[in-house]
Amino acid sequence: MAFVLVGLPIESDLWRILFSCFFVMYIINVSVNFCIMVIIISNATLHTAMYLFLWNVALLDICCSSVVVPKMLIDLASQKKMISFYGCMLQVHFFHFLGGTQITLFSVMSYDRFVAIAYPLRYMTIMSFNSCVCLVSSCWVIGFFHALIHSVMTAKLPFCGPNEVKHLFCDVKPLLVLACADTSINLQVVTRVTGSFTTTTLLLTILSYIFISKFLFKIKTSQGRRRALSTCSAHLCVVSLQYGTAIFLYIRPTTKDSLDQDRMAAILFTVITPALNPIIYTLRNKDMKKALKKLCNQCTA
Repeated sequence: MAFVLVGLPIESDLWRILFSCFFVMYIINVSVNFCIMVIIISNATLHTAMYLFLWNVALLDICCSSVVVPKMLIDLASQKKMISFYGCMLQVHFFHFLGGTQITLFSVMSYDRFVAIAYPLRYMTIMSFNSCVCLVSSCWVIGFFHALIHSVMTAKLPFCGPNEVKHLFCDVKPLLVLACADTSINLQVVTRVTGSFTTTTLLLTILSYIFISKFLFKIKTSQGRRRALSTCSAHLCVVSLQYGTAIFLYIRPTTKDSLDQDRMAAILFTVITPALNPIIYTLRNKDMKKALKKLCNQCTA
C-alpha cells in the first residue's frame, strides 16, 4: 500500500516560490549546523558539557529536518506525491524519535545551565564527561522508545480506504483519520503520552529556570547577572520555539480545521526552527563566535 502526501493547499504557480524558500532554509540548516559541529570538534576550548549538548542539538536539527524536507521538496516539484507504507512508518518513527530526543535534551541543557550558575566551582565535577555522555545517551534512548509507541501502534492499524494524507509528511494524527478501525485509543495515546512527555520535560526545564532565577538574585553585581543571563538567553529562545510548536501540534484536540493549522505549524517545526536554532546559538555566544573566526582564519591562511 502507498499513501499520497497532499502537502500544502497552494495554487500551482506558487510551488516554485515555496520550493526555493524551503530549499534555502534547508541548506542554511544543514550547512550552519554542520559548521557548528565541526567548530566544536576542532576547538579544544569547546570540549565542555554545554558544547557537547549543543553538538547534539545541531545533529538533531539536521536529522529531524532531513526526515521531512527532502521528500517535501520532491513532492513540491513532482505531480506524484507518493510514499510507501514502510516509508511512511519510518517517517513517523524518526520524526517522533528525533523530536522527542531534542525536547528531552533541552531539559538536560537547562539543568546544565543551573549547575553552571548555582555551583560554578563544582561544575566540572558534576558535569563530567562521563555524566554528560550518560545524560545525552538517556535522551536518545527515551526519544527512541517514545517514538516506538507511536510507530508500532500506527503500523498495526488497517488502512483500506482513502490514502490521501492531508499533511506535509507522515504523522500520527493525519494517518489516524485514514484508518479503517476505531482509533480512539491511538488518539488518546498521542494526546496523553506525547502530552505528558512534552509537559514533563517542559516542567523540568521551567523548574531549572526557577532555581536559576533564585541564584541570580544572590549575584550582587549587575554585570554578573548579565553574564549569567547571557548563558541562558539562547537556550530560552530555542526552548520557547520548540515547545510552543510541539504543544500546538500534539496537545490540542484533533479537528478538521486543526489538521490544516498543523501543516503550518509543521513548517515552523521542520523547516524554520532548525535553521534558526544555530543562528540563535552562534549570535549570542561569544565562545562560538571566537571559534568561528579562528576557523575562518585557518581556512583562509
